[in-house]
Amino acid sequence: MDDHLKKYWNIRLGELKQVLEENNFEVYLAQDAAQAKKIVLGRIIPVTRAKSISWGGSTTFTSIGLYDELKESREFDIIDTYDKNVTMEEKLERRRQALLVDLFITGTNAVTDTGKLVNLDMIGNRVGGITFGPKNVVLLIGRNKVIADVDDALMRIKNYVAPANVMRLGLKNPCIKTGYCEECKSTERICNAWTITEKSFPKNRIKIVLINEDLGI
Repeated sequence: MDDHLKKYWNIRLGELKQVLEENNFEVYLAQDAAQAKKIVLGRIIPVTRAKSISWGGSTTFTSIGLYDELKESREFDIIDTYDKNVTMEEKLERRRQALLVDLFITGTNAVTDTGKLVNLDMIGNRVGGITFGPKNVVLLIGRNKVIADVDDALMRIKNYVAPANVMRLGLKNPCIKTGYCEECKSTERICNAWTITEKSFPKNRIKIVLINEDLGI
């Protein structure tokens, strides 16, 4: 990684940290994925005293190794919503149970320079967990998710994040061919539930780890 890009993003992320903290989020800065993992395991989880942990869909969560670290843990009551060896009915039930854990880990589709989180979900369990239910929430955010404002965030999500995720999941929505949102009526449509989170309530319930790397979609 070029050193000048690291320096540039350290400035940007430092400024964003201050803005997010003014919006009542608890914010940590990590220089890379490895440091982000250490922050969650060594600082955030111990302070929350979490006994139960689960997660919402996040490629950042898996790519930094936290999923592999936590899924087999005997220290915590883990609700594994990623388990491929259970029925869809059981997966949905686990996603419901995940909304009542002590600590819920996921990512965000975009974060604006004004400190707002913008997200779009298919089922709603991820945005539901961010909004209400879990006692504490951890959001892992790569620098590539930083966007100027809400309008830009909406465009990023509809015309990049959503089509890319449709391709990743192997779905058959029209955007898999065009690369752009077609406002489809597909039964597999993933663009169903929007949220814009302007502040954390209560203060510091939502904990954000800003990572000086491009991570996730």
